[in-house]
Amino acid sequence: MSASKKLLHLMKHRGFWSHVQRNVTTWSPVGAAFNTKTQRRFNLSEKNKGLFGVPELNCPAGFQVATKKALRDMDRLLEKACSCPPGVETIDSFDQLSDGLCKVADLADFIKVAHPDPAFREAAEKSCIEIGTVVEKLNTNVELCQSLKKLLDNPDILAQLDPDTRRVAELFMFDFEISGIHLHDKLRKEAVALHVKLLDLNNEFLVGSHLPNRIARSVIPDHLHQQFGSEGSFIQVAGLHADSPDDLLREIAYRVYLYPNADLMECLEELLKCRYKLAKLVGYESYGHRALKGTMAKTPETVVSFLQLLTDKLSDRTAKDFQMMRDMKKKLNPHNSELMPWDHPFLSGVLRAERYNIEPSLYSPYLSLGACMEGLNNLFSQLYGVALMSEHPGPGEVWCEDVRKLAVVHETDGLLGYIYCDFFQRSNKPHQDCHFTIRGGRRCQETGQYQLPVVVLMLSLPQPTTRAPTLLSPGMMENLFHEMGHAMHSMLGRTRYQHVTGTRCATDFAEVPSILMEYFATDYRVISQFARHYETGQPLPESMVSRLCESKKVCGAADTQLQVFYAVLDQVYHGKPQNRSTTDILKEMQQKFYGLPYTSNTAWQLRFSHLIGYGAKYYSYLMSRAVASMVWKQCFVQDPLNRDMGERYRREMLAHGGSKEPMLMVEGMLQRRPTIEDFVDALVSELNPNFETFIMDSES
Repeated sequence: MSASKKLLHLMKHRGFWSHVQRNVTTWSPVGAAFNTKTQRRFNLSEKNKGLFGVPELNCPAGFQVATKKALRDMDRLLEKACSCPPGVETIDSFDQLSDGLCKVADLADFIKVAHPDPAFREAAEKSCIEIGTVVEKLNTNVELCQSLKKLLDNPDILAQLDPDTRRVAELFMFDFEISGIHLHDKLRKEAVALHVKLLDLNNEFLVGSHLPNRIARSVIPDHLHQQFGSEGSFIQVAGLHADSPDDLLREIAYRVYLYPNADLMECLEELLKCRYKLAKLVGYESYGHRALKGTMAKTPETVVSFLQLLTDKLSDRTAKDFQMMRDMKKKLNPHNSELMPWDHPFLSGVLRAERYNIEPSLYSPYLSLGACMEGLNNLFSQLYGVALMSEHPGPGEVWCEDVRKLAVVHETDGLLGYIYCDFFQRSNKPHQDCHFTIRGGRRCQETGQYQLPVVVLMLSLPQPTTRAPTLLSPGMMENLFHEMGHAMHSMLGRTRYQHVTGTRCATDFAEVPSILMEYFATDYRVISQFARHYETGQPLPESMVSRLCESKKVCGAADTQLQVFYAVLDQVYHGKPQNRSTTDILKEMQQKFYGLPYTSNTAWQLRFSHLIGYGAKYYSYLMSRAVASMVWKQCFVQDPLNRDMGERYRREMLAHGGSKEPMLMVEGMLQRRPTIEDFVDALVSELNPNFETFIMDSES
């Protein structure tokens, strides 16, 4: 019996069935829904439900209707928040106010990048701008801030608040403070002006960081022309071609794609100056200090200590990795054996493949998308008592016909929320795997019910065909598990306030649940439950999974050190201003924290788009991986399907979203407070070889 059927059977016998009977008729097991092309059942008499079931959004003009409605509700809640006596009701009003705007803004933020229809994208973009402007005004609304200040300045009232309410009150006040609410009129206006300027600079840099560079066709050898885009007498270079086996192609792509753009350089320099100026204006030592408040790391000094200690402990292994790459380059190209930055991704891949024979096409037949979804379903069923059930969306509910809708159902708590799966490639769709919160969960004081969370997972997978289902490479499968980790963080949380729902938590904690899922994705005890050859039904051999895991350790120190370099660069850029260019800073940091030589007339920082969304917080990937590693090794490595541990993980880490200090959640799970040294040791120990794999390979 499949996990989905077992769970429905269990629910029926626990008396839950009557509550979901009307939904279950449209629910079906999850695996089959993803292995075939969608067959939509159109009923012309059915009314267009609107995107995500929001009735107003049945056409592009509906965004304006939804926006106006949200703003009308905002005026009512604003008056309530400013006039009610200080206490829990104040924070409930703040959260309702935030929720009403987020429900339109977050949905529009997704539609503006994902909808195939330009009219919908344009309408969504207008809504984002309109609501974004209103939010900026709310963050500098003195009367609104005063009502919150009355609460936070009164010890008697504070003592009556539960911990979640108190933390959310403090987070709302933090939003006011970083907008300069506490400043005199003139300085507050200056802070608002800097915010507005930064919105424009952020957008300009983000767009520019992805634009191709071009070079005269005559400069590029004829045999390489077909590798690039063409524009009259010019060649367009839109990426690094890092996986190409051609040394010259990689070098040309690196030099051209990273060639400095004067306008974009000026934009970045101005952006960093404005961030520093704003941080100083609102009372912080640097933008890094402002950005890291409330995170696990808390201060830039802690981050730099973490990155320096990691560099020191990796140094010998990193040197060995680079030497292996040099030897391989000499073997492949004896006439040009100097190791350069454009060689690292390609040569590390060659070394992995040569040592462990991990050609993705050998794995893909065992990893159909439907099988992987059933695997996730089995995992969640065993860890949390949760099933993923396929549900037919109504007319107009989804933006593309191949989007699947999943209901997330708990064996006793019932329906937890919805995940919309936008998994397949299409033209004009962003090629980025990501998770979007469309609606946050919260306890509705006005109705006594829980507002169910709604999220979207976006991947770029090939469509199934009449001959075969969608087959995933190991990397695609890990990405699927990673993004589903974000989704389940949103689904399994039950926060009182949507302001801190699911992934709305500290950046260096938000990646922990998704990275932890990567460990489940590479554990044979989990994989063996679902990885079957789509034609023969044969299980994926354990030795292939072991080789895949060990292959990731090849050049792992050098790969980690590259991430350290990026994270250090991010910290230096967001520290105190330095009287030198961003390129000079990059050159020094590359030499100190990476090791491969800087290439003259390149400006990698202009392609560092994470500076926008992760400004001063790029280290989060490394710190989150360290925490996930510790949680895996201490809590799951002995038995990855242990229900008691799954429940503890949900209770201690997933349930709280951002309503609890992130380090307290880690401490609750590990039952000890980890140090920076613990984080570093966890990352370094990841690179230790598993000698059982070598024994297994020699026997097979």
